[in-house]
Amino acid sequence: MFGMSKLLPIYTLDKVSPAWQLDWSVTLFWREPPWTDDWLDAVREALEPDGIRVLAHRFLDAERSQFVVSTLPSVKPVEVLQRLKGRLQYVVRKRWPKAFRRNYDLHSIGSTCREKVENYVASQIQHHSADDPQADSVLADLQWINTDVDLSAPRFSSHGRYRCNLHLVLVRAARWRETRVAYLEATREMTRRAAAAKQHLLSRIGLLPDHLPLTLGFGLAERPIEVALSYMNNLAFVYDMQPVLMPGCFLGTIGEYSLQGIDDGAWLSTDH
Repeated sequence: MFGMSKLLPIYTLDKVSPAWQLDWSVTLFWREPPWTDDWLDAVREALEPDGIRVLAHRFLDAERSQFVVSTLPSVKPVEVLQRLKGRLQYVVRKRWPKAFRRNYDLHSIGSTCREKVENYVASQIQHHSADDPQADSVLADLQWINTDVDLSAPRFSSHGRYRCNLHLVLVRAARWRETRVAYLEATREMTRRAAAAKQHLLSRIGLLPDHLPLTLGFGLAERPIEVALSYMNNLAFVYDMQPVLMPGCFLGTIGEYSLQGIDDGAWLSTDH
């Protein structure tokens, strides 16, 4: 008995080379004041093999540690919490056998704040004008802003609150420019359908002939690179499963605060 063969994805982990900047603010809650961070270097070393790098740490108060970390595209946000708390608990286990409460705060941050990135994505026509008023008018009608999505609002799990927000940029192969309105419309609608299927909070689509920037919220248990691959493979359906996108993309976390000033000793707001 013969059936339809399953379509294999064009874009896979082994065939895509992304560029990325993925950064997070993580706050853990101690059961009792530790009074010291002499464990920090050991935790940094232990986390590196997990694809997590501790950029900075401070005590918000006697019972809260705030970390700024960067991650590889294959690391899930929930793994940042699990690995950070697990490695730190192991390092301090002799002094504090049960060091932490179950509460947490985890928030994506970026090189610039979310609002600026969303505004940039929403104004792509202004930044990449074709110098053709008619073409610009067509593209302007294809841009998409979802006013029902507020990426600044935290989401909640049973023990904490989080924001996992992403700036994703997909580029057409060889910077080929798609000018056919029907295909541009199909690209936009497929992007929306893919977001709905994954329950992503898609806030902006900046549709241009040669690239596609998006801003969206995704889940704690999703790898950023797999978020990108899901859109890349869905968009291939628009072109009968042809590899119309470059085998790469840009992935950048965005949030209410930026990394600017961390190296100079400035810190993020404590109000998440």
